[in-house]
Amino acid sequence: MSNVYLFPIAVYLLFQTTFICTYIAAILQGHVVPTVPYISDAATYSPESCVFGQLINIGCVLLGIVVYIRYRQVQQLIYHHMELATSSYRLNQVALWIGIGSCFGCSIVANFQETNVRIVHFVGAFTCFGFGTIYFWLQAIVSYNISPFTGSLRLAHIRIGLASLCTIFFIVVAVTGIISHILFNGEDPRKWYPSDGGWKYHVASSISEWIVSTIFCLYILSFSDEFKLLTFDHPPIVIAGYENVQIVASDTGDDPLC
Repeated sequence: MSNVYLFPIAVYLLFQTTFICTYIAAILQGHVVPTVPYISDAATYSPESCVFGQLINIGCVLLGIVVYIRYRQVQQLIYHHMELATSSYRLNQVALWIGIGSCFGCSIVANFQETNVRIVHFVGAFTCFGFGTIYFWLQAIVSYNISPFTGSLRLAHIRIGLASLCTIFFIVVAVTGIISHILFNGEDPRKWYPSDGGWKYHVASSISEWIVSTIFCLYILSFSDEFKLLTFDHPPIVIAGYENVQIVASDTGDDPLC
């Protein structure tokens, strides 16, 4: 399989398009006020929530594939350059599971709306953004370690910068979000007005969430250049009783036995 660099691009386009289109649809339906709602607030009510959940689920699968490809890329570099084992092997292992955890948290956020299962929604949000931020730091460190062999120091610097911004705005989201919900005294948090209390904290929190989500997408997009150097082969298939016979794909598209 070639063109694996398209996976990060697909993740970037799918998530950004989903966020923006869901926001526009929620405003047109009158489900949120046209200010700066949380991303998940714009996807609370149907039909936006249905479309949002489906597209985010697809995006999470694609994101998981990107996380796995990155893991395999670093593993292969370690195999060819054993001096990387000390600095990157353990980090790469941990990053794989942290990245998968972030994908799972993102899926929870999309499918458990705040108005229906608030605690589960908040746990999913903190898992998504928290694990995602940790994953970015781990990958930034790995990028420095492998820069002599792939990527560049410039790209590693960019990832450190994105990870730093993500950390700052994630903290802002968490702190101002908690404060705003404590001060909120309105009827519907999806239609938050200045008179409802905690307005400035709500605006700071929601804007920060949009920034964090954008940073997430840009960070994943940064893998596309490195993935241009990668190709994946079709996995061999072994049928029980024919352990010494494998099915492989030929250039003609047939599946001859060999």
